[in-house]
Amino acid sequence: MKIKRSFISISVLMVIFGLMIAVQFNSLKHPQVRDTRDMWDIREELTSEQKKQEKLLAEINKYDKLLNSYSQTKEMTKETALNNTLQTLKKTAGMTDITGSGIVITISPLFSESLTGEPIENPPPDLLKKLINELNSFGAEHISINERRVVNHTVIRDINGTTKIDGYGLDDYPLTVKVLAEDPDMLYSRVKGSGLEDLFASENLALKAGKSDSNLTLKAYDRPLDVQQLKPLKD
Repeated sequence: MKIKRSFISISVLMVIFGLMIAVQFNSLKHPQVRDTRDMWDIREELTSEQKKQEKLLAEINKYDKLLNSYSQTKEMTKETALNNTLQTLKKTAGMTDITGSGIVITISPLFSESLTGEPIENPPPDLLKKLINELNSFGAEHISINERRVVNHTVIRDINGTTKIDGYGLDDYPLTVKVLAEDPDMLYSRVKGSGLEDLFASENLALKAGKSDSNLTLKAYDRPLDVQQLKPLKD
């Protein structure tokens, strides 16, 4: 019994001794690090950190100014975009002169008055409207008749026996129709392949289409726009 107790006591002592050795070994392996820097080193490091902060603040200020300039540029870009949109709308509405490639169509009497024995009449308004509709379906982008720009609200009608376009008479031959298109060759081919020449011939009028060797210039629509029916949008 005494031997057994002695063995247990020795075992406990060995465990305690082993733990003490392990703790001492760990302390030697990871010794406590002390700050051995002097006051001058600490001041140097503090000064360095302050300079870094000052540089960081300067960078923040720099990018803040850039952000403000971008905001101002964005506002200017909005104004520029709005102005560009306005100019595009004016161009589409025919409110500006425009130059481009296209074809020229002339309309003149097919037979003289001496041959037919009848007076030469103005082209019927419906015939000119038919011509405009056909040209639009063939790819025309801009049209003018005798230098009068054709727009969506152009009025062609007979007034006291004279065919007029927006109030201007079309009683002098030949009539000149200028047509601008993105693809003038295709437009020309479609006009020649259509029945427009025969349709005009039935009214004793000769319609001839030709390609233009140089760019054509169409004058802007110069009549005041009727905005009486337009009302401001209410919130």
